[in-house]
Amino acid sequence: MASNNLSILEALDSAKTQWYHVKAIVIAGMGFFTDAYDLFCISTVSKLLGRLYFSGEHPDQPGKLPQDVNNMVIGVALVGTLSGQLVFGYLGDKLGRKKVYGVTLLLMMICAICSGLSFGGSPKAVIRTLCFFRFWLGFGIGGDYPLSATIMSEYANKRTRGAFIAAVFAMQGMGIIFAGLVSMIVSKLFLMANDAPAWNDSHVHSTQRNADYAWRIVLMLGALPALLTFYWRMKMPETGRYTAIIEGNAKQAASDMGRVLDMEIQAEQEKLAMFKSSNDYPLLSEKFFQRHGRHLIGTMSTWFLLDIAFYSQNLTQKDIFPVMGLTKKAPEVNALEEMFEISRAMFVVAMFGTFPGYWFTVAFIEKIGRYNIQLMGFLMMSIFMFIVGIKYEYLATRENRWIFAGLYGLTFFFANFGPNSTTFVLPAELFPTRVRSTCHAMSAAAGKAGAMVSAFGIQKYTLDGNKDKIKFAMIILAVTNMLGFFCTFLVTETKGRSLEEISGEDGGMDKEEAEMSNRGHRHVQEN
Repeated sequence: MASNNLSILEALDSAKTQWYHVKAIVIAGMGFFTDAYDLFCISTVSKLLGRLYFSGEHPDQPGKLPQDVNNMVIGVALVGTLSGQLVFGYLGDKLGRKKVYGVTLLLMMICAICSGLSFGGSPKAVIRTLCFFRFWLGFGIGGDYPLSATIMSEYANKRTRGAFIAAVFAMQGMGIIFAGLVSMIVSKLFLMANDAPAWNDSHVHSTQRNADYAWRIVLMLGALPALLTFYWRMKMPETGRYTAIIEGNAKQAASDMGRVLDMEIQAEQEKLAMFKSSNDYPLLSEKFFQRHGRHLIGTMSTWFLLDIAFYSQNLTQKDIFPVMGLTKKAPEVNALEEMFEISRAMFVVAMFGTFPGYWFTVAFIEKIGRYNIQLMGFLMMSIFMFIVGIKYEYLATRENRWIFAGLYGLTFFFANFGPNSTTFVLPAELFPTRVRSTCHAMSAAAGKAGAMVSAFGIQKYTLDGNKDKIKFAMIILAVTNMLGFFCTFLVTETKGRSLEEISGEDGGMDKEEAEMSNRGHRHVQEN
């Protein structure tokens, strides 16, 4: 261990797994549960919105959202998330993780409720109001990304840090499952009380009047998990690393972490001053770029490329869901039946494809390592997407539905037992404390930029359902994953090392730079 490492940092790194670690995972994880529920539940109700508010647009088929409106309803939260990541990530380094952490949750609660209360004098007014609140909901969700990852990384010990951060992120899988489950339950209850004929049998009566309450309830329930954890989030102390290294208050940091760890920790104010003076270079500096530029490019590029592919995985849903018997064609069902079937399909995919991958990462990240899991995930996603792209017409048949479903599920599995988890973990470990939240935010925002490329580019290209276009898009996504595979070589393994050793704050990089400088001087003198 480097001589200028602080007692409080050594105590955090060597601490045994305790109740406060579990508590931190639950508190931070419930934020991610809420994030995922709020982001994904809109997919279960978007078809219903089309039937309710745009029923006269196409006389030969049930009402559906026009493409530009659908893009806004689905995508506006992604735009808000990107913005919130950058703003709250920066504020997390400037004002403190804890101070900003509560604001994000409060914003999510308010906007989830207001999304369900979106009213207006016309269908377009309702959609505009919904999009307004969905943007600010996404803004709050965006703040949760860098803050949850940073807080968990700074609380955890070095032996289990990766598993703890991955466990927080794994709650996203639970949120997706509950988005499908809650939508199933709500739509089924409304369907039992409001039976109606299929659209083919009655264009008018196939859309239940009370269905307007169903989508609002689903959206508003997203405030509940945030409400349940708000008090405990406010009771969390500021991380010891922020209090010591950024605020420079060694006494307060030692007191807070000593109480949490149930041990006495020396304040070491003079040693802290030396520690801070050797790590005072800003984000926009040559020194930062020399030490961390390659890693920042690596975390941003891999997250960007991953989310292009990850958010495009629903391209094949229109073919795979019917052949698996999960959904029927829209004219064959009424409005609430369609909502129920879409919700059921999301639940099944999340339960058997998405959810297991998250927890495989939690189980194996400290054994295999972040780096290897990310390489494996990108490679496997690329292989499966390439196979689907090449053999799409062969797979999209009832006879080959189980092969199709297997490839589809394995793509989701290796996304989550792979880069979807590790791109969240690595930026929380690679960068110095004073810019950790900002760098994570920049990486996450690059990911959301990739999600927007998917939502507004790739998915729009395949909108007409042309199988040749879908095949081409899947091959492009396979190539995108291979680019992510190669960009992973820009980052490094962080398993088993302290945050200060990884970032060079412990003085290790100073020694290396000094040795290189001395060798350079000797070489000049010899010549």
